[in-house]
Amino acid sequence: AICNPLRYEMIMNRKACIKIVGNVWTASLLNASLHTIVTFTTPFCSNIINQFFCEIPYLLKIIACSDLYVNEIGVLIFSATLVIGCFVFLIVTYVYVFSAVLRISSVQGRKKAFSTCLPHLTVFSLFLLTSSFAYLKPIADSPSHLDFIITIMYSIIPPMMN
Repeated sequence: AICNPLRYEMIMNRKACIKIVGNVWTASLLNASLHTIVTFTTPFCSNIINQFFCEIPYLLKIIACSDLYVNEIGVLIFSATLVIGCFVFLIVTYVYVFSAVLRISSVQGRKKAFSTCLPHLTVFSLFLLTSSFAYLKPIADSPSHLDFIITIMYSIIPPMMN
């Protein structure tokens, strides 16, 4: 729809918007339900989380007194599927957008289009890199200042920049 601005309203009609929002809500509900079920069905060894809020890696760390292998694998597979799916969708979308921008004949028009796309790509890259680092690294017994900085980098700064 972005690559064909004259057909935008025809492509992004009410039915398409409802399908997009429905898919996002369904995936989010499934992801949140999976994390909630794992959290409430396993016993906690401790009740101290050294973080700003209850993040999944830190919750898994304090419930580590029980065997969580199956739960961790399920959460990891579902979350990785969501992340990879969103990432691939975004990359494919940007390939289409950039190819459409490169077809713009005027240099000024290309600059204007890139100045619109690049901030979003920067914010998304910052969010993706910092959250991946936060969630994929092993959780230490005692959190470092780097853990708090990374949490701020993906939970506060991208929404503020957006």
